Amino acid sequence: MSTHVLACIDASPYAQAVSDYAIWAAKKLTAPVTMLHVLDKAQHTQTPDLSGSLGLGSQELLLQQLAELDEKHSKLALQQGRNILAAAAARAGQAGISAVAQRLRHGPLLDALTELEPDSRLLVLGKRGGDSAQAHGQMGLHVERVIRSVQKPILLTQQAYIEPKRIMLAFDGSATAIKSAQMLAASPLLRGLPLHLVMAGQDSDAAQQQIVAAAQLLRDNGFETKTAIVAGEPEQVLHQYQQEHVVDLMVMGAYGHSRIRQFIVGSTTTAMICKATCSLLILR
Repeated sequence: MSTHVLACIDASPYAQAVSDYAIWAAKKLTAPVTMLHVLDKAQHTQTPDLSGSLGLGSQELLLQQLAELDEKHSKLALQQGRNILAAAAARAGQAGISAVAQRLRHGPLLDALTELEPDSRLLVLGKRGGDSAQAHGQMGLHVERVIRSVQKPILLTQQAYIEPKRIMLAFDGSATAIKSAQMLAASPLLRGLPLHLVMAGQDSDAAQQQIVAAAQLLRDNGFETKTAIVAGEPEQVLHQYQQEHVVDLMVMGAYGHSRIRQFIVGSTTTAMICKATCSLLILR
């Protein structure tokens, strides 16, 4: 049975927020936490091939020194990973989480997540990692691939932890959005919090019927729900609504269209994530 809250911890400024959101989620779900740190050697500085530019006398010695330097770098990265995990686990323990596992993996992040996903209930991930932490307004290098590949809900965090007090479900009446409302209604993660159910587009009888039905489902499952239909492009008006109503966490479905359609016209999901100034819960 999928039980764990899986938190991806790295050396970026997002690590503390990821830990704190994982702790918050674990308490809401009464679930254990797994802290994961991945060492991907492909991202590290590799020993360069200088064989064509070195003199015969110095070539062998310098390449040996470079290889030793690379080995030292790998050992330091390994120790740093252990320290990061230990600090995150200690933080969870201090917050009252007794069941905390630490996982250190080598290789691509997606491979590690594929291995651990079956035992996971929720994945917590920073919007950007160490390599792109300051690339504001963008997603991290691996985030889009993770969202497209992982089938479990993903909590995508900003750099600062803000305990969710008001939430918002981005709703468009699609099958993906309806499923998101159903998942939200069935989960204890956000139950009891004031919820804004917001649709971007033209107000119409059909839109009203869709949003009223979704709102009733959520109210029947304990959500104090406010509805709104706002005219405009989703990636603009939904973020404007979120900021005006001081929403702490936005909930949305992921990639409702085919991959070919996304390639041709772009993805609302990607645009929403890039523009988001609050944390996001992404449902599949």
